[in-house]
Amino acid sequence: MIFIAVKFTVRPEHADTWPSLVADFTRATRQEPGNLFFEWSRGVEAPHQYVLLEAFADAEAGAAHVASDHFRAGLETMAGAIARTPEIVNVEVPGQGWSEMAELSPRA
Repeated sequence: MIFIAVKFTVRPEHADTWPSLVADFTRATRQEPGNLFFEWSRGVEAPHQYVLLEAFADAEAGAAHVASDHFRAGLETMAGAIARTPEIVNVEVPGQGWSEMAELSPRA
């Protein structure tokens, strides 16, 4: 699985509207056959930052994502709303999605 984490620092005027700004890109990516998950989170301490956690089944699925029309359109849209170049972690890991955490479970 290709696991990617991207931190976006957005311009203050786009902080509250970021989810709607990236909605089409998000929806299209989640529909890709090789997409395992595509999840946005907003920073608690820095509300102008969003973190995207995404995963693709393999390198081919990741390459298809980057070559897609919605990827290019999404970058074009985001370029006008970010305050700086996003930071990224891109790694290949075993598995095909989330695993359960061994150290913690709900109390009965």
